[in-house]
Amino acid sequence: MADIKLKSRSGGLGYLINRIQTLFVSMLRIWTIPIVLMLSLSSGFTTYYGLSHFITPWIALVITIAIQSIIVICSLEIAGIHWKANRMRFFSVVASLTIALAASVTFSYFKFYEISEAETLHINRLHQLREQTKTYLDAVLQLKARVLQQQKQALDQASLDVSQAYFGTHNQIAPGYKNQVGEGPFWRHYNQLYQEKKQRFQQQEQAFAALDAPLRELQVHLNELDVTRDVETTYGLFLKSYQDLQAGINQIVGGSGEALPDAPLVMTYKQFTEEVKPSFAMWRGFSWFAFACAAMVDFFTVLLSYRLEFTAPGPLTEQEEELVFECLRQFSEFRINENDELEMIIERTDLEKARRYSDWSRMFVVGLLLSRGFLRKVDERTVEFAPNLYPLIAEKMSDKIAAIKQKAADTSRGAGDA
Repeated sequence: MADIKLKSRSGGLGYLINRIQTLFVSMLRIWTIPIVLMLSLSSGFTTYYGLSHFITPWIALVITIAIQSIIVICSLEIAGIHWKANRMRFFSVVASLTIALAASVTFSYFKFYEISEAETLHINRLHQLREQTKTYLDAVLQLKARVLQQQKQALDQASLDVSQAYFGTHNQIAPGYKNQVGEGPFWRHYNQLYQEKKQRFQQQEQAFAALDAPLRELQVHLNELDVTRDVETTYGLFLKSYQDLQAGINQIVGGSGEALPDAPLVMTYKQFTEEVKPSFAMWRGFSWFAFACAAMVDFFTVLLSYRLEFTAPGPLTEQEEELVFECLRQFSEFRINENDELEMIIERTDLEKARRYSDWSRMFVVGLLLSRGFLRKVDERTVEFAPNLYPLIAEKMSDKIAAIKQKAADTSRGAGDA
């Protein structure tokens, strides 16, 4: 009857849910291993990409493998170390992990910066072109206004001279010929000068008007650079319009006595489309987004490696499991620590010291479990159970309880037969 009840209990809904939950958690823990490897591979790729721009590629590859290995190994080490147990070892592992993370994030930052800032870099270059073009065009318009104003003033003065020469009021007319109205030799001289200046002014206006075409094309091609797919052709047309405008200004203003405006040296097409080249100058234009992406990959690598605590370096044999269970039962001081783990004191009690009790066998078991990853040292006198030790002890306790129940059942059956 007891066997029927036991089977019913073990085959119930709660048992099934517990088995499903255990299987699910185990699968998640197993799935953690390829996730850690993939994260480490991703971080290694970005680290190698940034590092290879500063040193020989094969050396960068070796260093990258070392960095990623240190990150994973140190993360696993920290999961099993309490700083009170061995401060020097703990801080050396933390220092190694910190240095490896700093190197990984630093060189990974260059790759994420290139990806995240490519569009921003294009916009900045386009903005630089627009600023340079605007500055040059403003200088050209100011020069045009000054030149035409000078020509207009000279034309107005020539017109005034013609008018004064006609009415005989010009200050250059001899006193004997003052106030004589008419188109005499004096008027014809100033009228010729006036006609020459008027023709020169008209030619200047026409020359400046001829620059409107390259100026308009320059602005059109500059605006197209932001939307076109054929950037090379559009940029070539932009440079041609810029050079035509510059040559026209130099030709018009060359003989006017005005200083030519400084034409900015615009970037070439190769410079305009050049990709981001990793350099430490990127830290001056710091990108929080790129840094967060670089740090996030390594953060998850450390976190999942830290939580990867379920696998021991090697399983225990049946004889070792029996030895472990029997020797651990010899310890008497247990408690639940602040990590919610079962903690026990491995030093001999005062009574055991007084009786000169030899604890060699159980200390051997402690050393065995520490080396296999089933125990973690808290400090010099205490250790705690690792998560992978609980199922082993639970199985042994279950076997012992089942054996005790079986023995009790056999005893009661024997008494009944008697």
